[in-house]
Amino acid sequence: MAEHEHVRVAVIGSGFGGLGAAVRLRREGITDFVVLERAGAVGGTWRDNSYPGCACDVPSHLYSFSFAPNPDWPRTFSGQEHIRAYLEHVTDTFGLRPHIRLDHEVRMMRWDGDELRWEIETARGTITADVVVSATGPLSDPKIPDVPGLDGFPGKVFHSARWDHGYDLRGKRVAMVGTGASAIQIVPSIQPDVAKLTLFQRTPPWVMPRMDRAISGPERWLHRQLPFTGKARRGLLFGIRELQVTAFTKHPRQLGAVESLARANMAKAIKDPALRAKLTPSYRIGCKRILLSSSYYPALAQRNVDVVASGLREVRGSTAVAVDGTEAEVDAIVFGTGFRVTDMPIAERVVGADGITLAEAWKDGMESLRGATAAGFPNWMTIIGPNTGLGNSSMILMIESQLNYLADYLRKLTDLGGRAALDARPSAVHAWNRRVQDRMKRTVWNTGGCDSWYLDANGRNTTIWPGTPSEFRRATREVNLVEYEVIRARASAESGAGAGAGAGTGAAEAGA
Repeated sequence: MAEHEHVRVAVIGSGFGGLGAAVRLRREGITDFVVLERAGAVGGTWRDNSYPGCACDVPSHLYSFSFAPNPDWPRTFSGQEHIRAYLEHVTDTFGLRPHIRLDHEVRMMRWDGDELRWEIETARGTITADVVVSATGPLSDPKIPDVPGLDGFPGKVFHSARWDHGYDLRGKRVAMVGTGASAIQIVPSIQPDVAKLTLFQRTPPWVMPRMDRAISGPERWLHRQLPFTGKARRGLLFGIRELQVTAFTKHPRQLGAVESLARANMAKAIKDPALRAKLTPSYRIGCKRILLSSSYYPALAQRNVDVVASGLREVRGSTAVAVDGTEAEVDAIVFGTGFRVTDMPIAERVVGADGITLAEAWKDGMESLRGATAAGFPNWMTIIGPNTGLGNSSMILMIESQLNYLADYLRKLTDLGGRAALDARPSAVHAWNRRVQDRMKRTVWNTGGCDSWYLDANGRNTTIWPGTPSEFRRATREVNLVEYEVIRARASAESGAGAGAGAGTGAAEAGA
């Protein structure tokens, strides 16, 4: 990369969001773009998370791009290695390699109001871009709690998303901290090999059976020979989840039946009443993400596993101490404590038109227009932005909706002619988020009685979309210029001054 290369679009990240954006740009006829990736390979979270048992909890045929169906998924719920291979396949099939800059971690990006472009400092030099698409994703930066004494622990410590494959857990005493989606896959995968496994559980999850199976050869053959059968399968999976959304968003009490199935799943494997009591959540199912596993509870029932119904408070030498005082001698500590979701580190590296970082602009909570653009940050768009997460379906659906919005955003810039930028109006951003938060009030994520990673430090749900993926797709079908201020380069400011005239706040009330 040249020291001061300039491109039309710079995409940050090469996971599903970044690769999807790259494909969409090419399909729109835009080839003047780069994908800046901090690691040495593509894949995003499916590259980083390679822990034992890592797999997706969304059916394979729904957890893939609609424009790149895969008839050869080996299982109904595919493992990490298969999803990563799929992303590599997408990269090659759509000719994305020439656009990808590996080992180009973005250190800072600043908006240049005079030139109407972004200046991006990377680990390999500087690049400028008219438009930035941030696709770093919310599950990219691991979060390890500040545990007193951890620095003095003589054993091995690592996060599930940074698994140390050079360290052999066999015969070791292992502490697993956390009970989220990663932990319930790790526990049954390592339990047969470790000498002792101590699970530090701050809050028990609701766990449903994982209806996973191998996809037969005849099924795969049928999907290859008759592609419409794969589309039909995807459509059925989509429709089922679309119908389920109402229970999460409007009628949480309807989830009681699902809760009964989860209790039965637990009772089938956990016969000890005391252990069952430890593992039974006190909140409404769905408030935290519903987890899928048919092997988690059986693993917890084994003799070499202890469940501590308390979080990790401190470490004293080789002793892990829980909040309730329970102690365990361990050789290794594995953190399955999630990611920096509501305070994404990339926000600290984005400096907008007013000279403040996105993190500063979001100090009271993340807020964007249609999950994509932020006021004061012209020509900057995020994929999987605030309030675009899903509690029961595939994030690929949301990503593709945002790619539609990105495509129309770029078309609008072209239609405006000359050098121009779009900056989301604060009134439009606030109106959109007011509608989103109003809808959030009745959802299970806000009323279910749990403290989840969906909530920010102020207790506001800035993560989940309170509707169906179809609703979001309709809301992001096109860019409404009324919601944006059109910025012209200073040399042509006078001729373009009226471009955004009449852009009131009323139209921003639409949508959400």
